[in-house]
Amino acid sequence: MDFTFTEEQQAAMETARAVFSGTQPDDVPSPALTPGAVADDIDRPLWRKLAAADLLALTLDEQYGGAGLDPIALCLVLREAGHVLARVPLLENSAAALTIQTHGSTELRHAVLPRTGRGELILTTAASGRSGHDPAEQAVQAHHHPNGTWTLDGVQTTVPWAQHADRVLTPARTEAGHTVLALIPRTQDGVTLLEQISTNGEQYAELRLDAVRINHTDVITADGAWERLRHLLTTGTCALALGLATRVLAMTSEYTGKREQFGFPLATFQAVAVQAADRYIDQQAMEATLWQAAWRLTTDHQPPTEPQDPETGVGILPAAADIAVAKIWAAEGVRRTVQTAQHLHGGFGAVTDYPLHRYHAWAKQLELSLGSAAAHEEALGDLLAAHPLT
Repeated sequence: MDFTFTEEQQAAMETARAVFSGTQPDDVPSPALTPGAVADDIDRPLWRKLAAADLLALTLDEQYGGAGLDPIALCLVLREAGHVLARVPLLENSAAALTIQTHGSTELRHAVLPRTGRGELILTTAASGRSGHDPAEQAVQAHHHPNGTWTLDGVQTTVPWAQHADRVLTPARTEAGHTVLALIPRTQDGVTLLEQISTNGEQYAELRLDAVRINHTDVITADGAWERLRHLLTTGTCALALGLATRVLAMTSEYTGKREQFGFPLATFQAVAVQAADRYIDQQAMEATLWQAAWRLTTDHQPPTEPQDPETGVGILPAAADIAVAKIWAAEGVRRTVQTAQHLHGGFGAVTDYPLHRYHAWAKQLELSLGSAAAHEEALGDLLAAHPLT
């Protein structure tokens, strides 16, 4: 397998790196220093820079003003965002837009996507932190009326950036048990947002829907749309975690290379070097599994009718298995990385004018977002039982 990035993907990464170069983790509000939510808005100047650099339209087709790139390019940009703790709904906005482009009606695509790519319309998604097969995630009920409209009732918790987005893409269950995706305006009658605070101090929301009526053009009924959205969000979370872990490991390397004990740099002590090496292995595993998952999303690679490859006789798992493996490594790897960094920094790592404690809070948020390692291990076990490898 060739993980070499294309020129277009590398250009997107370099553009993102330039845009994020002005964002400093020291400027990110700290949950340890701020009671309640750390801020009452997203980083609007950064959002405008992302729009000006065409990074909000990265995966959109040219007819909607986009570059037509793939989820791999998106993950490269998200990795840069995680590197600096960018306070913008880049993942949610991009995943919602790509899902609408793939599964939405022509009318919905033309109404939403050009404005989204220009940064004029912000999208977010209602996907809780539970595992993907948990019925509690689909706690919104959707009723289809004969005149074509839909009515939505129910509650979704832990909706990221809901107070700052214009529309929320939420899953809902029909009376027939089918999952649809409804694009709901934040200001629609019957929509109530109750503030929730995430682990990293950002504003989340409990989304309450009381007889919310929307047009049929704002509902995506295509099979696989919810699963596609969930996969995009999970894989993107892995990219954010990788960017964060990469930066924390670099901070730890720099600190232990300069900090001396008994006249020698800490990095020269065997116990320190072994711990740093273990975290480097974690980082490499996070990266390899991330690009495998992003590749599966990019190629829409699905298992053939036969459960085994006819040439090798090896069983073939669906893309969801690779995504589960990536999230397991991302969750465990980012947790171990920040814990080791905290340990090797000693008391200095807890000083609030040093950014490590911010990374620690964001790492815990990413570890549990879109399912913990244990939840994805359970999901992977179910997939292995359903698709035996031999």
